[in-house]
Amino acid sequence: MSKADELYRATCLDILENGFYDTDLEVRPRWADGTPAHTVKKFGVVNRYNLAEEFPIMTLRRTYWKSAVDELLWIWQKKSNRIADLGSHVWDEWAGEDGTIGKAYGYQLGIKHHYREGDMDQVDRVLYDLKNNPASRRIMTNIYNFEDLHAMNLYPCAYSMTFNVTGDTLNAILNQRSQDMLTANNWNVCQYAVLVHMMAQVSGLKVGELVHVIADCHIYDRHIPMVKAMLENEGYEAPKFSVDESITDFYAFTKDSFKVEGYQYHPFDFEIPMAI
Repeated sequence: MSKADELYRATCLDILENGFYDTDLEVRPRWADGTPAHTVKKFGVVNRYNLAEEFPIMTLRRTYWKSAVDELLWIWQKKSNRIADLGSHVWDEWAGEDGTIGKAYGYQLGIKHHYREGDMDQVDRVLYDLKNNPASRRIMTNIYNFEDLHAMNLYPCAYSMTFNVTGDTLNAILNQRSQDMLTANNWNVCQYAVLVHMMAQVSGLKVGELVHVIADCHIYDRHIPMVKAMLENEGYEAPKFSVDESITDFYAFTKDSFKVEGYQYHPFDFEIPMAI
């Protein structure tokens, strides 16, 4: 069983056994039939992934990691909010009439800010500091821009990354305000593990830990039977992950720059209802 499987199982069991059920509360999310989408949750979940040891992809069911990477590049490389620039349909339900998700995610990363060293957006500032000021304790991004929340079709869930160099090793913290454990957890973990690999490689650093901090970590009520069934699987060893080592420019990566070899996973024979 992969370490990602172990952490996923432990987190889900903790939620199911010790979590808070919001069944009696008014909630915003709805199922497609209009009924409230209630959850059972834990507050303040922290999971640590040593990226030097293994790629944190779960095997209890399949994670479509290439689509996850495509979305990551859409946000962090293209800095786009246009659905047409994304290879998958994961954002279709949040698209407005203009074909965008509003001033969210990639849009925020692409805004240029003025620094003493010149004008840079948040991504380029991280890249600059990792190369020129790796001892800094200020290498971070934040896309939860209160001024623009009214113009976002969905408030950012994964909203902040903090990068920290220890010796020759790059570590990072992903902060997330809300996490749907069935549909999004390992998707996000794989995405930001890839991002740390990308940042480390172009900065001449080794990859270290990804620490995932989740404020509201939950399982939706209609997902509970699916999660319980998935947790009965034994899981497999983590597959081998590799990056095209010839790439030294952050903006030269594509989803084909990464390989996951020997990925075994259990089938998942459920249709997952989505809460919106």
